[in-house]
Amino acid sequence: MSLTSLRSTAGTGRPPALGPTARSSLALRFALRELRGGLRGFGVFLACLALGVAAIAGVGSFSRSLTDGLAREGTSLLGGDAAFTLVQREASADEMGLLRAGGTVSSVATLRAMARAGAGDALTSTLVEAKAVDGHYPMVGAVELEPPQPLQGALAREGDAFGAVADPLLAERLNLKTGDRFQLGSATLVLKGLITREPDVLATGIGFGPRLMISLDALHASALLQPGSLVHWHYRVKLDRPATLTDFLDSVQKGAPQSGFEVRTREAATPRLETNVKRFTEYLTLVGLTALLVGGVGVANAVKSHLDTKRSVIATLKSLGAPGGTVFSVYLVEVGLIAAIGIALGLVVGAALPFALNAAFGYLLPVPIEPGVQPMALVLATLYGALIALAFALWPLGLSHDVPVSALFRDDVEAGPRRPRRAYVVMTALAVGALAVLAVLASEDRRIAIYYLVAAASVLVTLRLVGLAIMALARRLPRPRNTSARLALANIHRPAALTPTIVLSLGLGLTLLVTLALIDRSLTRELTASLPAQAPSFFFLDIPSTQESEFTRYVQDKAPSSDVEIVPMLRGRLISLGGRPVEDITPPPEFAWVLSSDRGVTYARKVPEGSTVTEGQWWAPDYTGPPLVSFEKEIADAFGLKIGDTVTVNVLGRTITAKIANLREVEWERLSINFVMVFSPSTFAGAPHTLLATLSLPDGGSDATERAVARAVATDFPAVTAVRVKEALTQIGEIVGNLLMAIRGASLVTLVASVLVLAGALAAGQHHRVYDAVILKTLGATRARLVGAYALEYAALGLVTAVVAVGAGTVAAYVVVTQVMNLAFSWSSGAALGAAGVALVLTVGFGLIGTWRALGQKPARILRNL
Repeated sequence: MSLTSLRSTAGTGRPPALGPTARSSLALRFALRELRGGLRGFGVFLACLALGVAAIAGVGSFSRSLTDGLAREGTSLLGGDAAFTLVQREASADEMGLLRAGGTVSSVATLRAMARAGAGDALTSTLVEAKAVDGHYPMVGAVELEPPQPLQGALAREGDAFGAVADPLLAERLNLKTGDRFQLGSATLVLKGLITREPDVLATGIGFGPRLMISLDALHASALLQPGSLVHWHYRVKLDRPATLTDFLDSVQKGAPQSGFEVRTREAATPRLETNVKRFTEYLTLVGLTALLVGGVGVANAVKSHLDTKRSVIATLKSLGAPGGTVFSVYLVEVGLIAAIGIALGLVVGAALPFALNAAFGYLLPVPIEPGVQPMALVLATLYGALIALAFALWPLGLSHDVPVSALFRDDVEAGPRRPRRAYVVMTALAVGALAVLAVLASEDRRIAIYYLVAAASVLVTLRLVGLAIMALARRLPRPRNTSARLALANIHRPAALTPTIVLSLGLGLTLLVTLALIDRSLTRELTASLPAQAPSFFFLDIPSTQESEFTRYVQDKAPSSDVEIVPMLRGRLISLGGRPVEDITPPPEFAWVLSSDRGVTYARKVPEGSTVTEGQWWAPDYTGPPLVSFEKEIADAFGLKIGDTVTVNVLGRTITAKIANLREVEWERLSINFVMVFSPSTFAGAPHTLLATLSLPDGGSDATERAVARAVATDFPAVTAVRVKEALTQIGEIVGNLLMAIRGASLVTLVASVLVLAGALAAGQHHRVYDAVILKTLGATRARLVGAYALEYAALGLVTAVVAVGAGTVAAYVVVTQVMNLAFSWSSGAALGAAGVALVLTVGFGLIGTWRALGQKPARILRNL
């Protein structure tokens, strides 16, 4: 079918009969002819789609490359084919026999301790993550040292000192160089080298202190191994026959069912890291989807603007007999081809991201990356991009169905129909529904995906309604006497005004900006502001239970008028909750940590400080009956636990079942000693354990006083680990700050998309500005007055949008901080002023750039078509 055939039926009063194949062929041919003129006007369309698709494809590809690397290097990361971990006790001879039956076993002990250098007033100490290894370590991979040397030789004993290697940060904190001596507990160590690579660093965990690696002999000489000391014993097994892993695990389980082993295998060497990677990937994918949603507004604007410039072409087709459906098909194919170009560009960038990151930063990452093209990630990004383009393009494309033939004879400066035909509305709804279904099905946590979709829809609808409300309000305001102000006010509510588009595109980006700024402010204030009045100055770990009175008197003598709180401390693994094995429980994501590893437990005669019993009764101080436990209420509610339910834990290889006697609300923010589970005193009678203590100095204590106490304790109680609360919070603050920096960087994708959409919307609106400028200049308006009027209009819209964004961002940040993070919310005037400034600069800047071009148009060409 060609224009000739269309013309032959023009006089019949009915459209030509086209079959599906002929209509598709005609639409494709016309779309390709349209595209011969280039992609002018589709720059924002392409940029928005490419940006969003690249973000989703890149995040998905990098995540899968990382998980592939973790899977490939599972044996190296774990240090063997399987790892068995115990807390506060070594494996028995029978248990070691079971492990050695499968292959070679390497023993590793990890603990926190205080390393010291110097003496007297010159003594310095720092918290370290100590790792004691045997002669088989490492069975897989290699520890790389500077200067290069064999690990076992570096850790060998020389006279009265043991060799040690350490993280460079430890040498910096203690001002050590190779060959210098320092102390760990009662042991004297010599720094033989610095660790540049540790193959199993992820398996043993990354703590607050720098790594210190020693031999097991040095650990025994340190006197840090006291009954109940908080030591994790890791037994890595390299199987003689790796294919028999499942059978080997079954034999260990059957041979030592009550051991309390925490078991990991090469197939899931770093489950916590993999879980965190998935969570962060999900967040970044949602950021990319947000960028695509913002870009969808740009898609709609670009399609509408393009169709406005093609009104005469559409009218010509219709005058030759082309039905509205054919016109719709032509431009749908054209938009689809352009969208395919944008999606392809995004896919290329996204697919290349893992390779680029590995080349640039691979040597800095402690995790292996296996870069490669990830088909599933690319398919998902393609589907997102295609559905976004379709969902936002169908509505303006549907309006092209009813462009009248009269548009061929006169330019139309009035707004056209506001709603397409019902069929196109239904098609738009189906595309939006498909996008929502895809987002939910592709999410690891579908609950979060549903929350996101509801929030995104709410924000889009709210901003749209705000734009319409601004127009309605401007229409009802009294007309100013000033000409520029009156023109600015009229432009806000005129037909085809840019108000809804500016509020929507700019509002989305600013809302995200304000939300992140306020979350950042609340977290920073929580971590850096003055500590609560009840907060302790120190936590002391691994105090021998036989030295409770001696230690208490000592610190009170060193810090008069201080308060010391001291409680017993054990570690245990949950076996069952409410009669259900933990393996069969799917915990809420925010409480998954409760079941992920061993937990600190204690016993007490009275309710701990900072706790309030809300349900049930506390046991009598002299209670000696069956084991009872007090459970933290919020966590109990999350797992459906109630008074009378049973909780089973494994402590020191002994399985204990206790009945829940009461539930407590805990004021964690006070930083006082508290636990999820507190048992009745007789539960752990005779069990070896250490003590955990806090020291609260008067008025918070000065920095000099805290350092003096730390030096004294390090000298006279070398086995005790001292943690300064201020230093710990500073380190946490640095970690959170780095995370926020990464989040802000990722969210820039959305902000860039918002700026692109705003620029595109203002550029598209200049079609109507040309008519305004020509008529007003013909009537005597000066360029300066018109610029002033347009500046007032854009400034008003930018300011109102900023106010709305600050309100919406404040609500979103408040919900995240108080409901998700359980922290106090802190509002920041700087975030509000910053949003207002950004809004004014963007709207006035982009608006006046486009307006200046409109003011330079020659009147004759425009007046000829009015």
